[in-house]
Amino acid sequence: MSVSPVRLNHAVLFVADLDRAERFYTEVFGMEVVAREPRANAAFLRLPRSGNHHDLGLFGVGPAAAPKRRGGIGLYHLAWQLDTIEELAAARRTLVDAGAFTGESSHGATKSVYGADPDGNEFEIMWMLPREDWGAYENAAPIEHLDLDAELARWSGVGTAGRIVADPAAAGEASS
Repeated sequence: MSVSPVRLNHAVLFVADLDRAERFYTEVFGMEVVAREPRANAAFLRLPRSGNHHDLGLFGVGPAAAPKRRGGIGLYHLAWQLDTIEELAAARRTLVDAGAFTGESSHGATKSVYGADPDGNEFEIMWMLPREDWGAYENAAPIEHLDLDAELARWSGVGTAGRIVADPAAAGEASS
């Protein structure tokens, strides 16, 4: 019998400097620190629209820890899904402004920008086409040039992340 999870609940990263990593993920991703565990030098963070207890755990291991080797065995990157192509364009600008942008590509059914945190942990921020529009990409995942302007023109206003929790900041602005 196989295990049948419904989704990845959270990721945990080892980081050299816990405070620096917290600043990066709260400033760049808008995450909130929801819990700290001082005995483990750990922090647990939640995305603004998440209904999850925490989406990311950070464990500070100190600057003497061995750095991650690109191309070595282990985790390559985490992928964070956005709801709209407009959010992907905004994420690209945020990563560029933070000095964390490392690239972008189209994988057919998904459109992605890439970055790295201060410890070199790589991540993907992606938007997925509506399921009914996957077409030839149903069983393919090419790595092609991303023409973000063309994707914005074609997919503007199309949300594909499914049910998400309302952004508390936006909800507060709407009620003001």
